[in-house]
Amino acid sequence: MDLDPTTDLSFTRTLRAPRPLIWECWTTPRHVVEFFVPRPHKVTSCDIDLRVGGRFDTTFEVDGHEIGNKGVFLEIVEHQKLVFTDAYSEGWKPAPEPFMTAIILLEDAAGGGTRYTAIARHRTSEARKSHEDMGFYGGWGTVADQLDAYAMGLVTT
Repeated sequence: MDLDPTTDLSFTRTLRAPRPLIWECWTTPRHVVEFFVPRPHKVTSCDIDLRVGGRFDTTFEVDGHEIGNKGVFLEIVEHQKLVFTDAYSEGWKPAPEPFMTAIILLEDAAGGGTRYTAIARHRTSEARKSHEDMGFYGGWGTVADQLDAYAMGLVTT
């Protein structure tokens, strides 16, 4: 993938959980609520219609404040790639102030794990810088850790 360092943020990590399980966690609302924001914040609701143009709507509770986030899927390659954005809501309704497009890439890793890449694409270098300053690497890294721990818990149950 061709990344633009002026507008894109990205990191790659190897997770212990197998790729099909990481995919299931990212595409199933009851799983998304368990990992998608760094604790102590939480996802209070998630609604997914897993198709291009389908909704990826979440509600977060951050420091006692409820934050709604409506988005759509732009690309879905089963077990490999999810692309979603808050630039539109379902029905291709444009958002007044979109923040980013997220790209989640999954590949098999040695030992049965998953090579996990998270990319955040922004409209401007200022938006990218703001996201980095908000803690993109720490926050999305924590989400990856929470995802892996949660998925591994599913393996053992």
